[in-house]
Amino acid sequence: MRGRETFFRSRELKRECRMLPAETYNLAKILLHQSGEPALFVPIRNMLYLAAIDREEIIFLDGAISRCTIVLAWRKFRPQQRSRLNEPISYETVYYADEVLGIMPRLQGEFDKALRHLREKSRATGTAKIITLKKP
Repeated sequence: MRGRETFFRSRELKRECRMLPAETYNLAKILLHQSGEPALFVPIRNMLYLAAIDREEIIFLDGAISRCTIVLAWRKFRPQQRSRLNEPISYETVYYADEVLGIMPRLQGEFDKALRHLREKSRATGTAKIITLKKP
């Protein structure tokens, strides 16, 4: 489904370097690629957040506040710095809203859970053909 969404950034409040587990980063990139779209939307239901993944960053929107204002962004991923695919990825977190300053550990865990849920959901959909085998 192709559509156009517009998101807005407010004034940057804080920026810090963090590490993202390889499993989370790899799964986000795999799901984005499999979607065939330029962006993948991931609902984080436990927090009422929506993540939007594109080739360069992951942005987060707080559904309780605004569906078009970015409250947090994960940017400048550096996968080329790792020597193995299972090593964590360094990235920058950019905060745009006061209310997200203290939620990073929870958000990172809930984002991973939401990605895994999306992967399982995508495995359950699709077409299947059932054939009847004749007994010899």
